[in-house]
Amino acid sequence: MFAVPPNTLPNASESGLAHPVRVAREVAEDRRRWAHRVRYDRDARWSLLLYSTDEYEVWVLSWLPGQRTELHDHGGSDGAFTVVSGVLTERAVRSDSGRHDAEALHVLVPGQSRVFGPHYAHQVHNEGPDPAISVHVYRPARAVIPTT
Repeated sequence: MFAVPPNTLPNASESGLAHPVRVAREVAEDRRRWAHRVRYDRDARWSLLLYSTDEYEVWVLSWLPGQRTELHDHGGSDGAFTVVSGVLTERAVRSDSGRHDAEALHVLVPGQSRVFGPHYAHQVHNEGPDPAISVHVYRPARAVIPTT
């Protein structure tokens, strides 16, 4: 039987809210509302807060080839991200007592999503030859620019 680590699922106490991946996919599909605002930065991954509610924040990020995050978690937030264009690779790491015991690579193409729970550690990067765009949802709202 396959066991899902608890930090890969949204908080059960938040079950009355729209699931973060549903929000991310709905925003990703409605490109006409935000695509004109996307920019690319040759020096760093670009991000823009699209909107924030009492329950969650929605960000759009652009990634040029070679751009990446550092290995990070989102503290007590859970959420999801959906690839809109390009290809992104996620390196997910499960740590036990400060040691990195297991990791997995997930290659994501347009329309695919990843969901994460509190303290889920991962690194996302664009290893492909083309720019990529992704939509990220965090709940509760992080009130922090996703720079790591």
